Amino acid sequence: MQGQTYSCEYSVGEALGQLVIWVLLTILTLGLALFVLPYYFLKAPINRTYVLDSAGRKIGQLSVEVGFTDILGHALLWLILTILTLGFAYLIYWQSVMKRLMNATRTVPL
Repeated sequence: MQGQTYSCEYSVGEALGQLVIWVLLTILTLGLALFVLPYYFLKAPINRTYVLDSAGRKIGQLSVEVGFTDILGHALLWLILTILTLGFAYLIYWQSVMKRLMNATRTVPL
């Protein structure tokens, strides 16, 4: 595993497209979409990340395997915590989501 690096090919265009979609979803759901947003915002760049060997060749790709039901259950729990803490729990929610995504990330050989 020595000499391996990562290369993320997530473009600014992809990020802007995702931002537009999530702004619309947030408006349409009166803000409730913000509780699943961290999963998809953080998952997209991870899924576009490649493992490179020491010569710079792609040898694998990162893949996050988290289902919508897992996301929804976790998001509902944090929605309740956020309401009870008057919004402060949402700041910690992002780190919790990142931990769950990293634990669900696998390297898929190319």
